[in-house]
Amino acid sequence: MQQLRDENTRPDPQTIARALGSSWPAYEKLAAEISRPPFNITFEWRWYNDGKAWLCKATAKGKTVFWLSAWDGYFKTSFYFTEKTGAGLAALEIDPAHKAAFASAKPIGKLIPLTLDIREEQDLADLLKITGYKLSK
Repeated sequence: MQQLRDENTRPDPQTIARALGSSWPAYEKLAAEISRPPFNITFEWRWYNDGKAWLCKATAKGKTVFWLSAWDGYFKTSFYFTEKTGAGLAALEIDPAHKAAFASAKPIGKLIPLTLDIREEQDLADLLKITGYKLSK
């Protein structure tokens, strides 16, 4: 179940940790890793009325790299690619299941989503590879 659904409770480390439960260490590691070179990504938590939840926009130099949402015991990251920019995903050394999910994803307008569920620190390897790829596009 999606977490952080109270508009009046702005996400802070304690509320995010409560929402993520056992995946909190992975979130902390991700936040630390991507805030420094070569990524230099910042997290911006905002309330979105259409989804009635707080979402985190991960940005670098004004470009949205991915979206992050908190779920019960894990978090989701969603990347959006065009057909052209997503073509290089097939060449990345990532879990074939991610490649298959992207290949079969239904486009949203001209954008094709790729969503990863992150439960443990070991799940971050593919996320970081995809993040590096997205930044290069």
